[in-house]
Amino acid sequence: MALESVKYTCPNCCADLKFDPQKQMLSCEYCLSSFTVKEIKQLCAKTENSIPKEEVKLKEDFENHTHLYRCDSCGAEIMAEEKETATFCYYCHNPVILAGKMGGKYKPDKIIGFKLTKEHAVFNFKQWVGKRWFVPSDFKSEQQIEKLTGLYVPFWMADCHVNVDYSGTGKKVRSWTSGNYRYTETSTYHIVRRGDLVTKGVPADGETKIDDLLMESIEPFDYNELEDFSMSYLSGFFADKYDEDKTQVFPRIRARSEQACASLVNESISGYTSVTPLAQSYNITQTDWKYTMLPVWFMSYKYNDKVYEFAINGQTGKLAGTPPLSKAKLTLFSCAIGAVVSVLGMIIGGIISL
Repeated sequence: MALESVKYTCPNCCADLKFDPQKQMLSCEYCLSSFTVKEIKQLCAKTENSIPKEEVKLKEDFENHTHLYRCDSCGAEIMAEEKETATFCYYCHNPVILAGKMGGKYKPDKIIGFKLTKEHAVFNFKQWVGKRWFVPSDFKSEQQIEKLTGLYVPFWMADCHVNVDYSGTGKKVRSWTSGNYRYTETSTYHIVRRGDLVTKGVPADGETKIDDLLMESIEPFDYNELEDFSMSYLSGFFADKYDEDKTQVFPRIRARSEQACASLVNESISGYTSVTPLAQSYNITQTDWKYTMLPVWFMSYKYNDKVYEFAINGQTGKLAGTPPLSKAKLTLFSCAIGAVVSVLGMIIGGIISL
């Protein structure tokens, strides 16, 4: 008779929890969170009771009607409808081949549809690149701009419940003059901030092939336009399959969540001449996740064996990327400047000699 196994996962990053005999708590070795047995029982019960049967059915439908394509050149994995028979890789632009069905676990919870058309995305890109003088000529070509691809990028969005415990010292310094004397009064205060905060919708992309900083640079997205996921949104666009799960992106989520809480605490402290933090901790006690697809117009460009990536927010039009620099144009410009300086030197020298 086979015995059923029971596995407890971290409410924050979904990694396995292990019981720590010293702490008498369940601990996560990835995000360093710790929970009492009572807390885990409550959290697990809440999670199990929150999964409706229709959600299971939707995941099965997604698995049955979604294909996975794999690029043999760069390893990218692309999600597409079952009607899609051929496509190309938006990273290296080589043909890709069918790899099989997508698992139901890859079904997104939410999606924001594209609002920016390709025509508007191209216009934004041309406006941006038109101000860059020293980029290679073919970088501005119509052939290159045609590679601009509408892509749904996989994002993990997390609502983090954070326990805040801050203490510090604040000083108020007051000075005045009386008669022949200058007086200074320093008052010292003990500053305390304790409580629970929730950072909502902290994003982290789940695709290793796209630079994280690039994706952060085109934020924010308007979460008011989040909709329940439907494959119909993918019609005419591409979608990426995540290759970083919750456990892998949680350190980025945690850092951004803690930074937001620290900023909020600092904003609440005012009226002091100086503030010295003594101790501060931002402990994430629970994380609620949504797997989301967000719209991005994406383009890659290879120059001197280096790949440059560019992204435009498919909802707001915000653009980010680092343009390549043409050494030939820079050299020509430097020579031109040198020639002008030489001519000016000769003219000035001639005037002086007269």
